[in-house]
Amino acid sequence: MFEEIRKKLIHVVASRMTVFALLFCLLGGILIWRCFELQIVHGAEYQEEFVLEIEKTRDIASIRGDIYDRNGNILAYNELAYSVKIEDVIEQGSQRNKKLNATIMNLIQMIEKNGDKCITDFKIYLNEDGDFAFSVEGTSLLRFLADVYGHSKIGDLKDAQRTATAQEVMEFLSDRTNFAIGAYEDPENSKSEFIPGEGYTKEEWLKLITIRYAMSLTSFRKYIGTTVATNINEKTVAVLMENAADLPGVTVVEDTVRRYVDSEYFAHVLGYTGKISSDELTDLNTKMEENGYEDNFYNINDVVGKGGIEGYMETTLQGQKGYEKVIVDVMGKVLSIEERQEASAGKNVHLTIDKDLTEAVYHILEQKVAGLVSSKIINAKEYIAAPGSSSSDIRIPIYDVYYTMFNNSIIDIKHMAGEEAQETEREVYEAYLSYKESVYEKLLYELREGMTPYNELSKEHQVYQSNIVSLLRRNGVLMEEAIDDADSVQIAWTREEVISMAEYLKYCISQNWVDVSKLELDDKYSDSAEIYDKLVDYIVSSCDKNTEFQKRFYKYMLLGDRISGEQVCKILCEQNQVPISEEDRTAIFEGRISAYDFMKKHIDNLDITPAQLALDPCNASVVIVDVNTGEVLAMVSYPGYDNNKMANSIDAEYYARLNADKAKPQYNYATQYAAAPGSTFKMVSATAGLLENVISLDTKTRCVGTFSEISSAPRCWMRSGHGDETLTTAIRDSCNYYFYNVGYMLSNTSGTYNETEGLDMLYRYADMFGLTEKSGVEITETAPKVSTEDPVRSAIGQGNNSYTTVGLARYVATVANSGTCYNLTLLDKITDSAGDIVTKFQPEIRNQVELPEEYWDAMHSGMRQAVEGKTYFKDLAVEVAGKTGTAEQLKTRPSHALFVCYAPYEQPEIAIVTRIPFGYSSDYAAQATRDIIKYYYDLEDEEELITGVADTPDGGISNEL
Repeated sequence: MFEEIRKKLIHVVASRMTVFALLFCLLGGILIWRCFELQIVHGAEYQEEFVLEIEKTRDIASIRGDIYDRNGNILAYNELAYSVKIEDVIEQGSQRNKKLNATIMNLIQMIEKNGDKCITDFKIYLNEDGDFAFSVEGTSLLRFLADVYGHSKIGDLKDAQRTATAQEVMEFLSDRTNFAIGAYEDPENSKSEFIPGEGYTKEEWLKLITIRYAMSLTSFRKYIGTTVATNINEKTVAVLMENAADLPGVTVVEDTVRRYVDSEYFAHVLGYTGKISSDELTDLNTKMEENGYEDNFYNINDVVGKGGIEGYMETTLQGQKGYEKVIVDVMGKVLSIEERQEASAGKNVHLTIDKDLTEAVYHILEQKVAGLVSSKIINAKEYIAAPGSSSSDIRIPIYDVYYTMFNNSIIDIKHMAGEEAQETEREVYEAYLSYKESVYEKLLYELREGMTPYNELSKEHQVYQSNIVSLLRRNGVLMEEAIDDADSVQIAWTREEVISMAEYLKYCISQNWVDVSKLELDDKYSDSAEIYDKLVDYIVSSCDKNTEFQKRFYKYMLLGDRISGEQVCKILCEQNQVPISEEDRTAIFEGRISAYDFMKKHIDNLDITPAQLALDPCNASVVIVDVNTGEVLAMVSYPGYDNNKMANSIDAEYYARLNADKAKPQYNYATQYAAAPGSTFKMVSATAGLLENVISLDTKTRCVGTFSEISSAPRCWMRSGHGDETLTTAIRDSCNYYFYNVGYMLSNTSGTYNETEGLDMLYRYADMFGLTEKSGVEITETAPKVSTEDPVRSAIGQGNNSYTTVGLARYVATVANSGTCYNLTLLDKITDSAGDIVTKFQPEIRNQVELPEEYWDAMHSGMRQAVEGKTYFKDLAVEVAGKTGTAEQLKTRPSHALFVCYAPYEQPEIAIVTRIPFGYSSDYAAQATRDIIKYYYDLEDEEELITGVADTPDGGISNEL
């Protein structure tokens, strides 16, 4: 009887569901109708219960391969963890979005209640102003916008879409025709205006969008889960299991997360992992298809390498996916596993870098930069340059140190306004509110009545007004594409500075340079006066929300004695933002230590690092290369960052801090920062001069200080002149005059001075040393630039020459080994999970520089003598040959410090390039290099080299370029 009823029920249901069955089949679903129970209750109608079962195949992620250093020390590995996934199982209908959003919001709250975080890998984040901002730019941003607006090609973007702000993208995706994240103006009337984001905090709104957008990318593949959170703790697992009935489509699965060892030292080299982008999906699947791996295609939920070695070696590290065929119910719950194929691990990548060496170099750099910064601090409000002073004379006023506590967010400004603020925080915050009011009063006066020309304003208010105009341009209120830079009023504002900001802005309105759609106008046909009034309102509102603008108040509050350095020190103690002993806390609160001494002490102790100060200098880089193989032994960029907080699931708060950090820790100063090489370029010019026969080893050039063969008459750093110089002594003395003459003669081989001829010559010889191409390392690198102007100055590494630290490392390695120019590499070998070698990378020679041995000897001798002339290299057990290079970029900032060298002198093994941007003198870079050599050759105990405190610079500082 029961079997007969069951068959009839299936027949009836099947006949009535034919259309739906066909639809599910088209989507790839297999419908199996089963009647689990038919209960007939005496005296009542019977009830029917049936379960919709779907067979689906889901990927099992492969286990990513590990990354090791050259000595087998692990740098990146995987850790077992639990992840949360959600599938879109909400039925279609008018309430679908509302139900799905409620489910996701409920899920987010459960995850975060126990200290876990949801994935925030959307291309939009909340900046320090609390505004939505894009985390990508350029082509990557356009690709993201094309995906958002449903275009397969970037070229299909409409103008409004191409220029959409992050806020506008959020509103578009949240509109009721898309994800419907928000609320109706009248909750009881669905025909009233729908307000995107209404009812949510910005943080909640962004999290919802992130998950909904990720789910939309797999909407064409029903029952494919989207990862919401990774590495959740056991409490969260338990909560989600207990509330499963309220979380349709949510599952907890076993997974892995990527971990990085000592991350801040290696983040720039390794990169990190994250959810695949649409561009990466296309590129990687194209690569898989080309290599015959169609059965291991990537999908939109996969985690891949983002930059660095993780990105470059993605397909090697990834491994082979597994799969399982399962039966699930309509809510996504697994009823049974029908078939399972385990994933296989990816291969392991071994790098050429040395973990211990890299970490030691990082610490040495930080100590040296801290000592340099500390030595330049003076107890003054401002540094005023004396007549005739140079960039090497620049000093750091202690008031700049106080201000950077606010400017680089060491002090949490928002905390000062909160309920938990302590006494000094509240005092300073009240002073800030009062000061801000007075600034706004003056600002509004100037906009409405004062009309003071820019050049007659105080320096403070010039800063405010310049920032206001920049803010208007950045926000698109002043339209960059509309502004005519040749317009006389534009020139009067930007260059001559003889008109007021009010006059300038009114003129911008009259010229239609203002995008009035960004102003809250009552009537789109408003006249100029109404537009200007709204623009003034916009300015005040924007300034009030702009954290960078608000921070500037603290600078002038300090200079005007509205707040004191002592209060700054006390806030550091109250907020516990830096390590401060109880003794020092007591001393500053009791007035037993001055604010100047307090700050100096904590800078010297590295409680406050150069990176946190973000004053000149705050960055540095070192690259060490094996001159006989081209292998990179160490690549250090200071400061580093924690790529653990970027991998798996980006920590949104940490990411926002990184983007706001004035020291730019995400930037790789070893491979991306390019600047003039200064005198380190002179070996290229020497080679050119010798091979073009404009000089010989015996040629003597008398340096008289000023080179008068060209009209601009550049001077040697030794103003009185060096006297007679040969090639070797000119390298030793870094004689600019000698190499000016080389550049001049290279431009004068036909008897007539021809700049193009000289520049072409220099380019050809720069190419011999690999300076016209990237170095070969497998991570992102800025392309070099050989100078295209002024061959005389270009011959001493000025002009517009621009090279990265790693590019110069290849160059000096080529000099050291007498002519073998390698393509540098970070890759040593690939091994399988059993440790067997799959691939061993071999050195790749780019080219050979053919020079007579005596030419090499002359240059090597000059470099050796240059180092022998440095007192701080005296008695070093290993002989070093090197060249300093101090390059001035701006008169208002210190020169760049650069030192290139190799060791040992007689039988070179390693080449080292050390660069400290805005590091005053190349001698400071050389002193850091000396200590690196001590560490490498074990010439001094590690404890004596790496002390954990600022290292005061030695003497023997010269002004040579």
